[in-house]
Amino acid sequence: MPLSEKARIEVYLPDVPRPAYQELLAALEQEFTYTFGGCTTVRGLEGNYLSRLGQRMRDRINLVYTDTPFPFGENFARVSRYADELRDAAAEALDEEAVLVAVFQVYHAE
Repeated sequence: MPLSEKARIEVYLPDVPRPAYQELLAALEQEFTYTFGGCTTVRGLEGNYLSRLGQRMRDRINLVYTDTPFPFGENFARVSRYADELRDAAAEALDEEAVLVAVFQVYHAE
C-alpha cells in the first residue's frame, strides 16, 4: 500500500470558558473545514508547562488539527507562512501568547 506525504497543522488552545477562546476554536474549525476539507477537534486534554518560577503547572487544552492535501517538504514555505498567520490571528484574538501552532509531516496510506 503506497503512502502519501501530507502537512499536518495542529493548534493547541487553552480550554477556557470565556467567549474569545470558544470563538477562536469555532473559527479555526471553520477555517480548516473550508480550506482543507475537514478537521478534528479533541476537547478537554490535559497539558503541563513550567511557570516562570519553575513550577509545574497543569492546564486544560483543546486541540484542533487538519491534514493539508499537499506534501510538507515541497510546500514548506507556504505552510510556514500559513502557520505564522494562524499564530498571529490567535494572539490578536486572545491578547496573549497561550496558543501553540505546530506543523509537521505525516503519511497516509492510500
